[in-house]
Amino acid sequence: MKNFSPHMYISRADTIILVKELPILTEQTKPLSTIITYEHVAEISSWIDRKSSTYSSTNAPCEFQLILRESINEFAPKTFWDICNGHASTVVIMEVKGTNEILGGYNPLIWDANIAGYNNRWEKTDDSFIFSLKNGNIQNSILSRVKFSDNTILNICKNYQHNNDPRFGYDLYMHSPSSNFTLDNNSVYNNNGHYEKPIRTTTDNFPIVDYKVFKIIRNFDPR
Repeated sequence: MKNFSPHMYISRADTIILVKELPILTEQTKPLSTIITYEHVAEISSWIDRKSSTYSSTNAPCEFQLILRESINEFAPKTFWDICNGHASTVVIMEVKGTNEILGGYNPLIWDANIAGYNNRWEKTDDSFIFSLKNGNIQNSILSRVKFSDNTILNICKNYQHNNDPRFGYDLYMHSPSSNFTLDNNSVYNNNGHYEKPIRTTTDNFPIVDYKVFKIIRNFDPR
C-alpha cells in the first residue's frame, strides 16, 4: 500500500488548501462504514473505471478513505464544506430513513468551500454519476451517468452552506432548512434529466439516517 503523509496540499489557482489525510477502508482493516460493503466498494470502483464487468472485492484497484461520517462529525450541512473542502475524487453515500435505499454520487472534481458572496458555481465533468445500491430487499444497484456535463456538480457559496450539502445536477442533493439533517425531510431526488436514468421509483423528498463521504485512493492502474 502506498504511504501517505499526514497532510496533502492541493493547489488551485492562487489558493493552497491543506487537506488532512484520514484512515482508509480496505479488506485488511476494520470496516469504517455500516452503510456500504466491500462488494459495494468494488461495484463503485468498476463504475469509476467504466468497466463492463464488476471488480471482485479482492481485486478492486480503489480504496475508500473515510473523510466524513455524519453521525460522528455532526449533522449540520456546514460540516460537509468544512471537512470536504479541497478533496477531489469523492463518493457521497446517503442512507434513507425508513427504507433500505442507499443513494449516492461520485464527484471526480474538487469540492470548493471558498466561494464568496451569493453565487453558487456549477462545475463541468463527464465522469460524475449518481446511483442506488442493492441492499436488503433492493436486489439490483442502479448506475446513472451524467447526461449534461455543464451542470454536473454544484459548489455552494459560503452564504448558503448552512443548509445545503452537495448537489449532483438538479437530480440528487441534500438540503436542511434547520441546518440539522436529523430534523428535516428535505433531501431531494428529482430525476430532472441531468443524469441518464432514474435511481428511485419516487421523487418525494426524503430524510436520511446517516451519510458518509469517502475519498477514492487508487492503488494501481487496472489496465
